[in-house]
Formats: sequence, C-alpha cells, structure tokens
Amino acid sequence: MKKVLSLMVAGALSLGTAMADEAKARAALEQKLGIPATELSAAPIAGFFQVVTPQGMLYISEDGSRLLHGNIYDVENGMMNLTELAMGGVRKAKLAEFEDDMIVFPAKNEKHVVTVFTDISCGYCRKLHDDMAEYNAKGITIRYLAFPRGGQGTAAWEEMEHVWCAEDQQTALTQAKASGKSGSTKSCEAHIAEQYALGGTFGVNGTPALVLESGAMIPGYLPPERLLMALETQ
Repeated sequence: MKKVLSLMVAGALSLGTAMADEAKARAALEQKLGIPATELSAAPIAGFFQVVTPQGMLYISEDGSRLLHGNIYDVENGMMNLTELAMGGVRKAKLAEFEDDMIVFPAKNEKHVVTVFTDISCGYCRKLHDDMAEYNAKGITIRYLAFPRGGQGTAAWEEMEHVWCAEDQQTALTQAKASGKSGSTKSCEAHIAEQYALGGTFGVNGTPALVLESGAMIPGYLPPERLLMALETQ
C-alpha cells in the first residue's frame, strides 16, 4: 500500500511540474513575445515543448528562456524531418475545420484530394488553374483556400472576397484568375482572413502551396503528371 501511495504521490508531483512548465512556456510566448500558442505538446528533444503558432511550429524550453525555429531531424532514422511530420498531422486536422470554406473542383473518378492555397494575382496559380481539366482527368480533386499574398487591404484580397461570396464560386474564381476581376460584387462573411491566417500557421510563404492528403506541403506549381507521381509515392 505504501508503495502504491508513493507512486501516486510521485505521479501527482510529476503532473504538477509538467503543468507548471507548460504554463511558464505559454507565458513566455504570449506575454513576452506576443505569440499565441494554439497547441503545445512535448517536443522530440528533451527539455522543450513544440508549439503550433500563427507563424508555424516553434520550440520553447520548459523554463521559457530559449526559443528555437527550424526543423528537427532524426539522425538515427534516415534523417526523418520530425518537424514536418508533426506539422503534417496539424495540417490534416485543421483543414477539416475549413472544408465548408473551400472552392472545390472535383474529379469524377476521384483518387486523390489536394488543397491549394491560391492567389488570383499569382502567375503560377493561374497556370495550375489552367490545367484543372488535366488534374481532374487524372483523378485529382483540387480544393482552394484563399491566400492573397499582399495581405489585407489589397485589390487581390478584396476581389477574392467577391469570389468566395459569388453564387457560382467556380466561375467567379476562373474569371478572376483570367482577368483579375471575378465579375461579382456580392458581399458576405467570406472568412478570407481566417484562410489567410491558416496558411500562415501551415508555413505558407508563397502561392500556390499544395497540401497533400498526408498533410505534407509542396510549395509551388507541379504539372498534373508530377503531382500525381508525388501523390502516389507519399
């Protein structure tokens, strides 16, 4: 009985210490650095937490005194990118919360689904959209989220709001990518800011940015054949 009680006390003390460390790390991020910590968990290196923030994934020491930004690799396991592996799970979970906001170009014989952060003023975004029929023919459904690179207050941001508010979103987006104008002036609660912020959390810093079913992210345009190869080997 004494041994059991001793183990229970030790466990409680350990839990209390962990909670105190987490609180200290959160305080350092949010109060000292002004960085919201949306998710915090144990890092793959001792003495640190990994934190999902609007700037992507960061690592902070348990006492809140040290901050790391970058990738952690597992040298003993083929240089696996542990940061990207963790972010893949984060992306998959968070994308599920935005499915109602996506503009979808479905493949009839769907084999894969790719989510693309796009901007109507981006040349390679237009190239990707021009290839839509070929992506779909290869069984790839394309789902769009908005990421106007110039940020809020730009013409692209305003026009993408009109696209997401249009009655026929597909036509409006196709027209906006071709001419810069969607042909729609309708207003609504388009959630462009939320989509843009999601891209920042994912580590998007340019468009197009492609998120695969695994949660892996590919920056830039890939022709249909190469994208299919990437999907079939993920």
